[in-house]
Amino acid sequence: MKQFKVAILGASGAVGREMIKVLQERNFPVSELRPLASARSAGQKISFNGQEITIQEINENSFEGIDIVLGASPNKVAKQYKDAIVKSGAVFIDNSSAYRMDPNVPLVVPEINPEDAFKHQGVISNPNCSTIITLVAVNAINKLSPIQAMVASTYQATSGAGANGPIELASQVKALEAGEPVEVKTFQYQIAYNVIPQIGDFLETGFTTEEMKMQNEGRKIMHLPELKVNCTCVRVPVVRSHSISVTAVTKDHLDIETVKNAIANEKGCRLVDDPANRRYPMPLETSDQDIVFVGRIRQDIINENGITLWCCGDQVRKGAATNAIQIAELFIEE
Repeated sequence: MKQFKVAILGASGAVGREMIKVLQERNFPVSELRPLASARSAGQKISFNGQEITIQEINENSFEGIDIVLGASPNKVAKQYKDAIVKSGAVFIDNSSAYRMDPNVPLVVPEINPEDAFKHQGVISNPNCSTIITLVAVNAINKLSPIQAMVASTYQATSGAGANGPIELASQVKALEAGEPVEVKTFQYQIAYNVIPQIGDFLETGFTTEEMKMQNEGRKIMHLPELKVNCTCVRVPVVRSHSISVTAVTKDHLDIETVKNAIANEKGCRLVDDPANRRYPMPLETSDQDIVFVGRIRQDIINENGITLWCCGDQVRKGAATNAIQIAELFIEE
């Protein structure tokens, strides 16, 4: 089996560390791991396959000899080093949003459009976390009949805002229990015992940048250029794993049992749909693993061609780190 020299851009962050964990779990054939980060994190030690490796400070020459760069850094960093990565001959699998809508950059979910990865020109983008989880959940429906529109509401965990999200949630809960004032830094408002109906910046349309990702990225990933998505993104006081309520409107009418069977047999999905025994997907059950759980599947009341469902998935893993590594695995098969 071919061995790969792998660099992780942003190795000290939550997604970068998860990438290291997933590389080990999936036995990705790594001959050399080169963790890269800013000067602030350089010198820290990480463990990989029983070895201690030192995080290096990133520079323009950091990618020499590397085969695959897994990006876990903000847009600014991805843009800063993209040309150096491509020039080195490495494939840049980028988790930021910097190049997702670039027509020359494939946007890939391996369960849905793996063939697009091989059209890359040095860069492959990892989609938004909620987009990945939602599209994996509805992919089986789209195979039965093309999806024309979706109405979605996301319930996004605090860890989706970075490592400080869950810390702020826990500190606010502790403060409230002690009768002390809460401190708000990471989120717009108190997140403890609250939900915040804003993720991303507001656009002139009234939607946020986060909300439009599901439509714009969904069109590209599923090859549905006319797809329309009405999305509302909400931050909820959950530590990990995003949940999404979705109604998908298809071209043809679909039987519910046919839909359930298709989802149960779809790669990357697990059907958890047993109302009689109160079995449905929840964040606590879907954290720290890579499958999207799908349940509460029912016929939409308003549109006869609508299918409503509820799905949950770990946004740090399948929504980010694991999806990127699954893209890299496509090149092992090649």
